[in-house]
Amino acid sequence: MATYSYSALNAEGKLVKGFLEGDSGRQVRQQLRSQQLKPVNVEVASSASGLGQWLQSLPSQWFKTYLNPKDLALLTRQLATLVQANIPLDEALAAAARQSRKTKVQSLLMQLRTRVVEGHTLAYALGDFPQVFNDMYRSMVAAGEHAGYLGSVLDRLADYTESGQHTQQKLKAAMVYPMLLTIVAISVVAVLMVLVVPQLMELFARTNRDLPGLTLALIAVSDFVVAYWWLVVTILIASITLMRFLLRAPGRQKAWHRFLLKLPIFSTWLTAIETARFASTLSILAASGVPLLEGLRIAGSVMENRHLREGSEQVADKVQEGSSLHRALEKSGLFPPMMVQMVASGEASGELEVMLARSAINQEREVEMTLETLMSIFTPLLIVIMAAVVATIVMAILLPIIQMNQLVA
Repeated sequence: MATYSYSALNAEGKLVKGFLEGDSGRQVRQQLRSQQLKPVNVEVASSASGLGQWLQSLPSQWFKTYLNPKDLALLTRQLATLVQANIPLDEALAAAARQSRKTKVQSLLMQLRTRVVEGHTLAYALGDFPQVFNDMYRSMVAAGEHAGYLGSVLDRLADYTESGQHTQQKLKAAMVYPMLLTIVAISVVAVLMVLVVPQLMELFARTNRDLPGLTLALIAVSDFVVAYWWLVVTILIASITLMRFLLRAPGRQKAWHRFLLKLPIFSTWLTAIETARFASTLSILAASGVPLLEGLRIAGSVMENRHLREGSEQVADKVQEGSSLHRALEKSGLFPPMMVQMVASGEASGELEVMLARSAINQEREVEMTLETLMSIFTPLLIVIMAAVVATIVMAILLPIIQMNQLVA
């Protein structure tokens, strides 16, 4: 049995699209006709072997680009609700697919359902889409299925994905005003340099008088921008591209990430983000029954900073050698002291996952406070810089005018 995507006309003549399972395209067309739909197009969306396997390899790249965290959070919450209501997993997947209004999500869910109907576990089916469902997600689902608590595990995953989405939204919202201010500042200076300054300089040139040094410097900059703006843009794009290419090498990437961790204020913010993600992931995995060593390696992999990621791998190695978790974290020197202390308390009381969750909350609060501090510094600083640049341009324009007025007087 395979999943087919279809488009058909309903009784009102409107085009409708969706997904159905069937043994053949002909059977799917018969199902559509039984539903008073006139088939227009029926194509294979997934299959168990042959061409279907090739088709199944396409969505993993497709979803990597288009399935956003909001869709993943909603999908997980719907599945958690349906599974906790004792609805069979295949029916829950089908119901969630019908509920979704996005074709990509429907296709994903129906392909997962096909795998489940074939007898595979949900964790195995999720493995076909590693770009959508990361190691942590799949490991938690596998642990939930093994222990018989899939519904509660999906519920925790829904909380986790929704929390991550909420944090990302807050970060994006905090960056809107500074980014908008930066764009306005650059636009104002560009308009002055490209449109206003050249016209005024032509007027000054007709006087055949010596211009102030500041004015001459402004003219030189304006002429360069007007004549070689394309070169500036090309150099900027080439620099960014070269930087991204160089940072693909693990050694350079690690050195760059280590440098970021040494920057004042920014390093505190970055460390708080990464360690909050680490603690939250490890807490969820521990609460779902995933072994600590496996959980440490998975939690470390969710951190984007390579230096911190390698530090978490060293922590896992020390725990495997018999060290306690809090001592391994402390010896690494990369994790906040408050987190280490809370982990030690959790190990002593037997509530490690609870203390890890609290540590993650504390780290997220620190992220918010640090971000507010950064924005409170960056925004006024940007305004001051913009004012200084505009004032310099205005002074360069006014100086010749003042000299001309003095000569006339």
